[in-house]
Order: sequence, then structure tokens, then C-alpha cells
Amino acid sequence: MVESLEIGRKRLNVNMLQYTDDTFFFYKANFKSMFNVKVILNCFEMTFGLKVNFLKSRIGGVGIDQTAILCFTSILICDVMKTPFKYLGMPVGESHKRGEFWNEVVNRSRAD
Repeated sequence: MVESLEIGRKRLNVNMLQYTDDTFFFYKANFKSMFNVKVILNCFEMTFGLKVNFLKSRIGGVGIDQTAILCFTSILICDVMKTPFKYLGMPVGESHKRGEFWNEVVNRSRAD
């Protein structure tokens, strides 16, 4: 129903990352995948009686035209995810080769 992303040398298929109440979906950027994600989430709502708060949800992409992202937000009725962002205290969408990246990580861990 959705096309997963292939990552790494072994070309592993990855489509989801879950941690507590957060879920990240990783799919190829096409309308079929976005529509099917919406259908899957609606089925989840009907099956379990829980609501997905699409107004708190965000969608973003790497190497994707901004116009496509805006079209996908209209399908999912959500906001655009701005990068870089922090997930579990780690910056996502920044270059790990930049010194400032690691300075932030170290400073944040010392503050905790």
C-alpha cells in the first residue's frame, strides 16, 4: 500500500519509527503513499476508537519539492515540519559534520 524507503548498504526497507506516543513514517513521496497513510490512520481510529490529532501532526521531506509537501499536507490535513528539529534531544536534519551540531548535543546532555 505504501512504498518504504531503502537505507544503508544493505538497502533495508524502513517505514516507521515509534517511541512512546510519537510515530515517524518514512515513505517515498508520492500521492498514492500519502493517500494510503491517511486511510491506514483512519482505519486505526475506527478500529481502536482512538483519534489521531492531524492538527498536531506534521509532514516533511528530504529532497522533495515544497509544492509537493504542501499538497501532502492538504491530504493529511496537517502542518509542514520545519527542519532541523529535535527528536529525543538530538538534532535531526542538520549535518553531523558541523562542530556546532556536536557542541549543542554535549551542552544539552550536561544541562540534563
